[in-house]
Amino acid sequence: MKREFTGRHMAMIIVSGFGVIIAVNLFMATLAVRGFGGVIVENSYAASQEFNGWLDTARRQKAFGWSARITRNDDARLEVATSAVPAGATVTATARRPLGRPETTKLAFIETTPGRYIARQPLDEGRWIVRLTIVSPDRRTWSTEEHLQ
Repeated sequence: MKREFTGRHMAMIIVSGFGVIIAVNLFMATLAVRGFGGVIVENSYAASQEFNGWLDTARRQKAFGWSARITRNDDARLEVATSAVPAGATVTATARRPLGRPETTKLAFIETTPGRYIARQPLDEGRWIVRLTIVSPDRRTWSTEEHLQ
């Protein structure tokens, strides 16, 4: 014996479907809020006013003609290979996690051979955003940012 499909059945299907959608959205939103430290500025308006300054800094740095490539060696220390950087430059870096709880590590480098630098301390495994800063003996500053796996 077949039962008749009524409006009540249709209402239950619609409510159940939307209930599943809402539950999944709430679950995903909770994961997003708890899991992403985010890159946040104190005042987005003030940051937008500084944007042109950041572009000017990038143009000045590009005129130096310097470049750097960051890699991780077998003992988990970062290595930096530079090009056209003056001898005697100071290399430092700040590594931060792109996801999860905010975690920041400051790194200092020593020059092993001309143009090659190695971090004094190892960097924990995982994903990092590394902001590398090079300061020449005549105080010119150059920065770059790379993502490491």
